[in-house]
Amino acid sequence: MVANIFQSILGFATFAFVVFIFVLWLWLLISVIGDLFRRHDIGGFGKVLWIIFLVLLPYLGVFAYILTQGRGMGERQVEQVKQAQKDLREFVGVSPADELEKLEKLKAAGTISPEEFSKLRAKVIG
Repeated sequence: MVANIFQSILGFATFAFVVFIFVLWLWLLISVIGDLFRRHDIGGFGKVLWIIFLVLLPYLGVFAYILTQGRGMGERQVEQVKQAQKDLREFVGVSPADELEKLEKLKAAGTISPEEFSKLRAKVIG
């Protein structure tokens, strides 16, 4: 009886682990393909070769892309986030100067500490 329960729990844990690994790999594959299509530094032929590699050898292709292009993926992601923030500021109509002015008022009112002000100011400027 106990052996059956243990075997069931072990079977479920194994299944959950396999599903987790598959979802993780699928997420990595989508991230790699998304990064590949957003890249401007390689041409269409290079992208086609990467896609063929990802289709023929999916696991090896994902890991090879991350090993060879991982740093660039991170840099492109950071750049994309900065561009999205800039676009949002332009759309809403708030400039960094407006944000700094609000921070000055919060600091003068004592709502935020000088340390918080410094951190937030660096974030707005950077």
